[in-house]
Order: sequence, then structure tokens, then C-alpha cells
Amino acid sequence: MTTLESKPIAPPAAPARGRRRGKRSLLRNKWLYLMLVPGLIHLVVFKIAPVAALVIAFKNFSPFLGLWGSPWVGLQQFQAIFNDPQIPGLVVNTLILAVGTLIFSFPAPIIFALFLNEVRFTVARKFIQTMSFVPYLISSAVLVSILYTLLSPQGGLVNEIIKDFGGQPISFLTDPDWFRPLYIGLNVWQTFGYGTIIYLAAMTAIDPSLYEAAEMDGVGRFGKMRYVTLPALVPMMVVMLILALGQVLTVDVDKILLMYNPNTYATADVLQTYVYRLAFASEGFPKYSYAAAVSLLQGIVAFVLVLGTNRITKRLTGSGLF
Repeated sequence: MTTLESKPIAPPAAPARGRRRGKRSLLRNKWLYLMLVPGLIHLVVFKIAPVAALVIAFKNFSPFLGLWGSPWVGLQQFQAIFNDPQIPGLVVNTLILAVGTLIFSFPAPIIFALFLNEVRFTVARKFIQTMSFVPYLISSAVLVSILYTLLSPQGGLVNEIIKDFGGQPISFLTDPDWFRPLYIGLNVWQTFGYGTIIYLAAMTAIDPSLYEAAEMDGVGRFGKMRYVTLPALVPMMVVMLILALGQVLTVDVDKILLMYNPNTYATADVLQTYVYRLAFASEGFPKYSYAAAVSLLQGIVAFVLVLGTNRITKRLTGSGLF
């Protein structure tokens, strides 16, 4: 008498199932994946690929010898940075502009979003939100042109108002004392609408029952903003603060190049404009390696700031990027 032994049928391999699911997902969402292609190309070409070129910071780069043919000099370029007498002044200017922009631009969208969220007339709220976002879509060249038109000593709206009150025209754009307020104000105007949208989106995730409970306790509108809305926005505020501090040594170089002139170099010249002049010098031979070393050192400092800020905020609030 023979007994038939039944062998269990092995299930399909997990990797095979995963590949089939991946193919089905790719076919089903092919247009969404296609929309990612331009962004990925931009990321690779302009963000990832240039990282390899930072090796010139450790070389005495010459375009005639090429990237790999230029002689290796190690940390010589970085030693030159600490011996450069112009660097301290450039760092001070960069920090003043960056920190000043952070101080005014960080709370502006939070305050604006809090009050805009209290507007009950939907059409008015959407109109105000749209108009506040428009400057973010305008190029720096156009914004600076608008600034020049408004502040021109000859026929500018601001100077015309000053003359109407009996004052003398002010040459705002050639006065080094006015450069920092103008730069910071222009940045706040351009970016606060974008930040407002982020905080308004975060407000939509707040549980409405919290507002109802606060209202039952007799809390008014300002009380709801203080005790409900603001605490709920803390995680988003922490993320935005970490990202902002990571760029504390970074300024909008396009605006500065468009706004500054030899009269305002004392307060307008920053690390990025210095690097620009070194890499694209109109006189002499461009110092590509030295410019790359300055940029690399600046990026390392920014990375350390992000890590430090993330650790501090995680300990204090329990929220962070990672």
C-alpha cells in the first residue's frame, strides 16, 4: 500500500510580487511619474552633478589643464580664506543681512496667517491671500526695478511725497545706510505670502473641537489664536526655523547684484558677491579654486547649523526635521 505525500505548494516569491505591484503602480500612475521627470533632471544637473566639481577647492584649478589635470594643493585654499583680510567684513555683512531678514521674515507670515484665518468673508480672504502671494512669483529683476522706480530721486513716488512735506530728496539706492533696510524689506515683501500659505495649510489640520471647547470656556478670538492655533503651529514653525537657520550664511545674491553699486559696497558686499567676483573676475585670472573653497566652507557651516538647531529644538519642543 503506497501513501501519497502531498508537498506544499510554495507561494510566489515576495520579490516577484513586489515587482508586479511596482509595474502596475507605474502603469496606473504613469502621468504622475512623468511630471516628476523635469524636477529630477533639474535636481541631477544643477544640484547633484556640481557637487563633484567641488574637488577644485582642493586644487589649483586651471581651465587649460581641466578638472583632473590641475595640480592638487590640499587645504591651501582654505588656509588662504583665514588669511584673507576681506573675509571678516564680508561675513559681518552677510550675517547682518541674513539675520535681519530672518528676524523680520520669520514672524511675518505667522502673524499674517493668524489674522487672515480669522477673516470670515471667504472671497476677501482668498483675494488677500492671492495678492500676498503674487510678489513671490515675480523675478528679482522686476522687484528691484519697481524699487528703483519708487525710490528714484527724480520723480520717484517716495521722494515726491518727501518733497510735498518740505523735505529734500534722498538717494536711497546710493546710500550705504539704506541698503540693508531696503534689502530686508524687499525680501519680507516677496516671501511672506509663500510662508502664509504654508501656515494656513497647517491650520487646516487643527481639530475644530479644540476651538469649540475654547469657545465653551469663554475664550475669545485672540485667546483661540494664543491657546489653540499657535501651539498647533509649533511643529511647522520649528521646521521652518531650522530651514531658515540653515541658510543664515546665504543671501539672495541676485537681488544684491541688482541693487548694489560701488557706493554701497561697505554694507552690501557679502560672501556670495565676493565669490562671484572671484570666479568671474573682469580683471586678471579668475580664482575658481578659491571661490569654490569659500562656497564649500559656507555650506559646511550651514550644515552644522542645521544639525545643531535640529538637536536643540528637538530637546526643547520634541519636534525636528529628523
